[in-house]
Amino acid sequence: MITRFALFEGSIKPGKTDAFRAAVTKRLVPLWRQFPGNSDVRVMFGEERDEGAPEFPLILAITYPDRAAMEGALTSAVRGQSRDVTGEIVAEFFDGRIHHHVTEANEYKG
Repeated sequence: MITRFALFEGSIKPGKTDAFRAAVTKRLVPLWRQFPGNSDVRVMFGEERDEGAPEFPLILAITYPDRAAMEGALTSAVRGQSRDVTGEIVAEFFDGRIHHHVTEANEYKG
């Protein structure tokens, strides 16, 4: 199982946090949930951080059973739609950069 994270590193424009979160929830989450092959979509909004730590107002995590499923999602039409909508939301609400990381999950239950 692998998870692809989109880390929104930066800040929300002043006074726009609620509108940013609403736009992500209403406009992007439905698209992300349509990515083919995904087994889990998690949207995490930053609440607090250690002093001096970088700010991540949004972290998106989409899990896939394998790399082939992820690659299929990344080349899908719905991903293209989500990129367009993300661009609109970022332009209106967000100052920063978005970077992606792919991880392999290992669980060790206590």
